[in-house]
Amino acid sequence: MAISRAKKEELVAQYTELISNSNAIFLTEYTGLDVKAINALRGDVYEANGTFHVTKNTLLLRALEASDYSIPDGFLEGQLATGFALEEAPTLAKTLVGFAKKNDNLTIKGGYMGDVFLTTEEIEALAKLPSLDQLRSQLLGLLNAPAQNIAGVVASGVRQVVNVIDAYAKKEEDAVEAA
Repeated sequence: MAISRAKKEELVAQYTELISNSNAIFLTEYTGLDVKAINALRGDVYEANGTFHVTKNTLLLRALEASDYSIPDGFLEGQLATGFALEEAPTLAKTLVGFAKKNDNLTIKGGYMGDVFLTTEEIEALAKLPSLDQLRSQLLGLLNAPAQNIAGVVASGVRQVVNVIDAYAKKEEDAVEAA
């Protein structure tokens, strides 16, 4: 079914806007993936603060070129769907890589982070990175550990002083009772 020129221009504008609003773009080939699986993946991508669209290769090429991306030869071939990371790139990469491992019909072809082209291996490495929330909690743990150690040392010193005073008081009580 042919798409009208106006619809093509609308799609190119939509792709261009998604590209400009994305922290990363992941291109996948979905040959053999059924609609149910694609919709399940879309739901997972949405939870990862991204969006997933089946894209027309020539129209995506126009949008990428309009956004000053360099496209490797033969990269935009096959049945492509594109994941756009609207927030954290590692979170979306984890979602796509995890889905691709469970379903052989989805293949990650590559992508872009900023204006840098990412290979499949680089996207898999990106997927192994912790999320921003995990990094924040790790950093807080590192910052909090010295404070906890200091509090423990101070509390230990106070506890020792209290124990000495308590022992001295008991000794005095015993001395008074004996007399």
